[in-house]
Amino acid sequence: MDPQSVEMFRTALLLVVSLAVVGTLYTLLAPLMEGDAVKKRMKIVSSERDNLRKDRLNQLNEQAGLRSDNKGFVKSLVDSLSLEKLLAAPDLRDKMAQAGLRGQRPIYMFYFFRLAMPIILCIFGVLYFVLLNPLDHAMQQRLLFTSALTLLGYYAPGIYLKNKATKRMAAISPVFPDALDLLLICVESGMSIELAFGRVSKEMVSSSIELAEEFSLTTAELSYLQSRRQAYENLGRRNNHVGIRAVTTALIQSERYGTPLGSTLRTMADENRQLRMLSAEKKAAALPAKLTVPMILFFLPVLFVVILTPAGIRISKNFIGDGDSG
Repeated sequence: MDPQSVEMFRTALLLVVSLAVVGTLYTLLAPLMEGDAVKKRMKIVSSERDNLRKDRLNQLNEQAGLRSDNKGFVKSLVDSLSLEKLLAAPDLRDKMAQAGLRGQRPIYMFYFFRLAMPIILCIFGVLYFVLLNPLDHAMQQRLLFTSALTLLGYYAPGIYLKNKATKRMAAISPVFPDALDLLLICVESGMSIELAFGRVSKEMVSSSIELAEEFSLTTAELSYLQSRRQAYENLGRRNNHVGIRAVTTALIQSERYGTPLGSTLRTMADENRQLRMLSAEKKAAALPAKLTVPMILFFLPVLFVVILTPAGIRISKNFIGDGDSG
């Protein structure tokens, strides 16, 4: 074998050995490199999660005043008189949340007005009905009117709270199925449930600011609460609606048993669209009964006037003509 062939053989052998060494080193070091990459990626995800939590908490603190500390006259009065125990209202925090009132300040204001309104209306009733008595009622009637005003003052804060919650739910219910459709699209595109809720909350601002606030608050709770179930339960507790409670129950079951979230949201979106359609059909079916009284009071008198006036004119003309001829 000539020297040139020997040199080529040595070069080829050296190349093969080098490739084998490189392959062996890569095989040994690849798991270590992959572990570092996974750790780095998990660190990035954790950092993004913390940033999302901080952003949501800052937004909620600015918009809803979750950390508002009311240490003024109202708070001192409520605490000194122990009005929370004296005028205790069942499930007050849930009712406040359903009305969109969060934090401690609305609770203190509720107890303050529950104490102040009966006193104010009782004084007004005594001055107007008992002392002035402009309508000349008997004393029993004047005392009855004053007592009715006092009871109205006691229940007025609760009535206001209920009406506010009803109006808020009326603004959320029609657009909730559309929000579920958007949530389904986000989840099926690969987003996590936290990012999906955050994205939908931004998209729903123009349609319903109340629903956008609810989804934004749910996003924050999903980010910083230890259990997602607690965040879903809070969403259902803040919104006393059949469709929303059914969705939160389905999300809790999906989280517990590991069922696909996309199929769950698709089923819930279909059910909520059916509920919206049933609500519209119910309102349409109740419309004739609601129009009965306006028709009797406004349409029928005008109709009678239009129909009977020409006949009355002709009859009067005939009587006038007979009288002239006589």
